[in-house]
Amino acid sequence: MTDQETFLQETQDGLNEIVKPYQVEINRRQRMADFIKTCMRCAGRNDFLQLDELLRTKMARDILEEEALMETESLFQELRAYASEQVDRYRMAFIEDLTNLVHEADLPISIDFPRFQSLPGIWGEIDFSNRTTTINKKRLKSIDPRRIVTALLRIKKQLYDRPYDPQTFIDGVFDVYNSILRKENQSFGAKVPAQRLYLEYVISLQSKPFFQDMDKGKFRGYSGDQFSVDLWRYFQSEIGGTSSGHVLKMTPGRISALWLIDSHGEKRQITGISFEEKED
Repeated sequence: MTDQETFLQETQDGLNEIVKPYQVEINRRQRMADFIKTCMRCAGRNDFLQLDELLRTKMARDILEEEALMETESLFQELRAYASEQVDRYRMAFIEDLTNLVHEADLPISIDFPRFQSLPGIWGEIDFSNRTTTINKKRLKSIDPRRIVTALLRIKKQLYDRPYDPQTFIDGVFDVYNSILRKENQSFGAKVPAQRLYLEYVISLQSKPFFQDMDKGKFRGYSGDQFSVDLWRYFQSEIGGTSSGHVLKMTPGRISALWLIDSHGEKRQITGISFEEKED
């Protein structure tokens, strides 16, 4: 590199270092300006849900501390009060609409906003700010009560409207439990990891053609939610246990656990499943 090239390069690097803080400041001010414009657009279309969310962010607090933008404080306060009031009204109307529609569909519902529960094994959560509803980990891009009820009915059909016989179910689970004990050379009554029992129970549901050609089209799906609900329906059936006179026990825990429904209808993390002889 020549002396001239070195001189020009050093000059360029020096000017770049001088301008850096100015550019950082310009970018910071631009982000604030963009934020205020976003608030203006939300106010213009009366999008009080997003406006309420925006005015609770750190950016909103930073703007209020900006000396050049001090006049925004009173405007932000008025907008925040308006948006908060509208959200509260909307929430109350939403809960009432959702409750009425769910009852019309002959479904139970318990709402502890933003969470709600229908039948055991069907849980959901409302995210107003992102306009989404999550039901059993499936995201619905809507907070329309009618669409939520449609989704609840669809999940209810999947989990509760299938052919189900509690005796056949618990006898099948018991057979899988005994099979695992034999493979592991364990004595009867030992706890089997819940995740493994669920996996092997799903395998036990597959047809012979599936094992000859494991094409996904031949696979019989059986979700964790279905397993959990079937356990709950077994507890509610009051059949008393397996055909051989054994009752199921679930051990709660956190490590390698499954979310299952216990005999009280509560969702719990279960690490182990075992069977014991029924007491007379």
